Amino acid sequence: MQSVREHRVLALAQPGLEHLVQAELTRLGVASRIVSGVGASFRGAAATIYSANLHLRCASRVLVHLGGFRATTFGQLVRGAQALGWEEFLAPGEEVRLRVTCRKSRLYHSDAVAERIADAIARRSGATLSQQGALESTQLIVVRLDSDVCSIAVDSSGAHLHRRGYRQAVTQAPLRETLAAAMLLASGWDARSPLVDPFCGSGTIAIEAALLARSMAPGRQRQFRFMRWPSFDASVWENVLEGALARELPRSPAPIYASDRNGWAVRAARENAERACVAGDVVVARLDVADLVPPRERGWLVTNPPYGARLAAGDAEALRDLLRVVLGRFPGWRLAVLAPAALSRILTGRWLRPVLSASNGGIPVRMYTGQVPG
Repeated sequence: MQSVREHRVLALAQPGLEHLVQAELTRLGVASRIVSGVGASFRGAAATIYSANLHLRCASRVLVHLGGFRATTFGQLVRGAQALGWEEFLAPGEEVRLRVTCRKSRLYHSDAVAERIADAIARRSGATLSQQGALESTQLIVVRLDSDVCSIAVDSSGAHLHRRGYRQAVTQAPLRETLAAAMLLASGWDARSPLVDPFCGSGTIAIEAALLARSMAPGRQRQFRFMRWPSFDASVWENVLEGALARELPRSPAPIYASDRNGWAVRAARENAERACVAGDVVVARLDVADLVPPRERGWLVTNPPYGARLAAGDAEALRDLLRVVLGRFPGWRLAVLAPAALSRILTGRWLRPVLSASNGGIPVRMYTGQVPG
């Protein structure tokens, strides 16, 4: 079954990244509006939904709105859900998992709501509720009851969009690909000037920089849930993917340097860059930040210094060491550094300003950026 009709769509984003997702959609030619704390909403048919999944670097999921209705009783809930066009997204016998939230509604028990929605889906499409619930091989259905209005959306992404497919070698406390991309976009990096990351870990910032500089779609190597929908249009997807591949550059116009003092991190970064098809664009070296030497041409230093859930003295010292090196050797460069909000006192009141607030591994963080004096 092919569907050409437009849907309401929501690109979910970590709180703090909504404006970056909206800017990405604008570059794709898609008009959207920010939904504070949630993401960016827009309208689109199949090609737009496929393209959003393929191209968005900072979004976490792309949800397609199936329908909404008022429900103050379980009878209304079942009838409303059963009336929706599930056959566009679900094949008979397919397993689904439900994510239900209830707020200011007479139907307030999320498990009971999930049970009725699952029953309605089974009656309409023959799909069944997954007994394992968390499997990403199942179709995620997002149900929200707010002030007695039920809204139902279908996940088109499958695995979280930060899972590009390249980061199989990981280091301790890795930075999510979506947040690394957000750092690059928020830093104002022009994707032509040199970029340096002296705390590269598994190489995520440098790899995301290479993908950005080469105009490589972040989802080019992965599968998406919409590919399993009965309404999936393979020809539309092929056009979207071929268009993305045609825009790729053969090499990065920007020199990209990644380094870390840990040998295992350097190996992980190199392996991940190879899987991302950007190994030739990223120079990875084992190097302590104290030995960092800038390239001849000025550029951007974008980095995520080490820190843990329980901040230690070494976390603050690593940040101070970075600032000393930058001030001494990188005059005129642009610095973008992600740090725990608890360490913001080290950065506040200097030539840096906060441009991004988010969460990294459950830790509130802020990104500060500015031009190094000198």
